[in-house]
Amino acid sequence: MHKILIPLFALAILLTSCGGGGSSTVECENEYWDSTVGTCLPDGWVVIDRETLKMRGVPEETVAAFRREESVSGQFPSITVTKEVLSAAVSAATYSDASIRSVSVLPNYTVVESPSVKIDGEEVTLHIFSAQPVPDEPARRFYQISTVKGDIGFSITAAAPISVEKNLEEEIEFIMKGVTFERGEEE
Repeated sequence: MHKILIPLFALAILLTSCGGGGSSTVECENEYWDSTVGTCLPDGWVVIDRETLKMRGVPEETVAAFRREESVSGQFPSITVTKEVLSAAVSAATYSDASIRSVSVLPNYTVVESPSVKIDGEEVTLHIFSAQPVPDEPARRFYQISTVKGDIGFSITAAAPISVEKNLEEEIEFIMKGVTFERGEEE
């Protein structure tokens, strides 16, 4: 459970600062691949470099992080990708379900929705929920996908203000549903 909660606390560190809106059509502006994880970032999203993550105290288990350049309600929506070495082989669906159970104990936890998505051909759950993992900070809306690749478990977690505009939600889901741990032959 400790490993599953790491993304939430990492996001709390990254999320803070100043309000925005935006458009509604989401398109790929910047393809991201770092030899472990890949996705496509829409306009207005940037990669947070390793040095910045280290300075902010984000745990080493975080293999990638992205942040919206424009703040919303005083917060910068962020997405982190964390990994953990698994002690036993589990299916992507089993790991996804375990992740959902582990966050369900957070203070003020409420499920928003949990649609099925496919990551690298494996069906998992995009778990959308609200919670308040840090008592002195406001409740937030989280989006989380957990899956496995070999003997590594990955969790992709986004944090945003509790109320999100449609365009921000579309951007977050676009990035998360586009995550891959496989690189095509074009490398």
